[in-house]
Amino acid sequence: MKEILDAIQSPDSTSADFANIKLPESYRAVTVHKDEAEMFTGVASRDKDPRKSLHLDDVPLPELGPGEALVAVMASSVNYNSVWTSIFEPVSTFGFLERYGRLSELTKRHDLPYHIIGSDLAGVVLRTGPGVNSWKPGDEVVAHCLSVELESSDGHNDTMLDPEQRIWGFETNFGGLAEIALVKSNQLMPKPDHLSWEEAAAPGLVNSTAYRQLVSRNGAGMKQGDNVLIWGASGGLGSYATQFALAGGANPICVVSSPEKADICRSMGAEAVIDRNAEGYRFWKDENTQDPKEWKRFGKRIRELTGGEDIDIVFEHPGRETFGASVYVTRKGGTITTCASTSGYMHQYDNRYLWMSLKRIIGSHFANYREAWEANRLIAKGKIHPTLSKVYSLEETGQAAYDVHRNLHQGKVGVLALSPQEGLGVRDPELRSQHIDAINRFRNI
Repeated sequence: MKEILDAIQSPDSTSADFANIKLPESYRAVTVHKDEAEMFTGVASRDKDPRKSLHLDDVPLPELGPGEALVAVMASSVNYNSVWTSIFEPVSTFGFLERYGRLSELTKRHDLPYHIIGSDLAGVVLRTGPGVNSWKPGDEVVAHCLSVELESSDGHNDTMLDPEQRIWGFETNFGGLAEIALVKSNQLMPKPDHLSWEEAAAPGLVNSTAYRQLVSRNGAGMKQGDNVLIWGASGGLGSYATQFALAGGANPICVVSSPEKADICRSMGAEAVIDRNAEGYRFWKDENTQDPKEWKRFGKRIRELTGGEDIDIVFEHPGRETFGASVYVTRKGGTITTCASTSGYMHQYDNRYLWMSLKRIIGSHFANYREAWEANRLIAKGKIHPTLSKVYSLEETGQAAYDVHRNLHQGKVGVLALSPQEGLGVRDPELRSQHIDAINRFRNI
């Protein structure tokens, strides 16, 4: 690993130098263990502790197949799917690995008694397999998390519709919370030159997800002037949705849960902010009964902030807790785009407000390669910025996942893998200096 790191940190290293490095037989990776999949049985979701289930293990280097690349991971980050994996909810991810392993001789590699997790990375290509022409050893890259086979016609209009579509590091093995990761070459994108390794690793999954859900024609197709309701607007997904709304000429109505989070939204440029805890919204009377009066009170508050207008687009990801209110407050003919459902998958809403007002619900899941590329391009141009708030070491990944699970974080939390310290990897200090305040916005809270 020292030879790999020395080559990455040397300004004189060539592609040939990287190609000639002898790869290690094993590397360190954050894993969950198959024989522990039942460890939280009977424990309430909120009480399940990722620090108990996530391990830092030495694992064998996987075989490199056609169309794939091995990447030295300088930094990664924690997403909510890492939390789900760590608490074995809604199902154990080993079922995903078993099914993928049955697909072909090559995919059998993924069906292991341990799962290397993580769906983001920034790093350097070490090796490419047969058929890879666009990337070479030494290339500095980030990776999006869409893994597809593309043997079916279904995926060739929108790769997210491929029947064998999976999320790398969640539904596949050899993820990014490790010193080395195995990816398909069509997951790779150029690392933004003005960002450090940990900053470049942070946007990945959430930035691309927010782009598809809000901007893309496959999602809401946001336009100038739209009123966009953004739940959790300072969080991992919401902080990028807020930036996309502002950059696209829309009007974000940011819903947060504390004055500190409200301040973050205002620092991004949002003017309409609702602190749902301070204003006491309780959309559920009890576990089984919602309160339409609270929907109406919420809608009235939104109109106070929009000059009397209703919501054109709802950026939905909390799910069960908020979905009834989301459907209600959307304008006639408006759109609710939904993913994640972090507060619960079983949504309930009053269908009268959907069907009689011609509203649409659009399911949105990650992004295709083109959408991920466009989202990364906006990061590289300094139009959208990382929302990195805190960085952990690889050894501290369990704590990082715990903090995300308990909503103790802002924006995204990063994890250093091979990078020995924060702040390394910046190649364009001039562009960085132009955006330094925005880059550090979430670090200064």
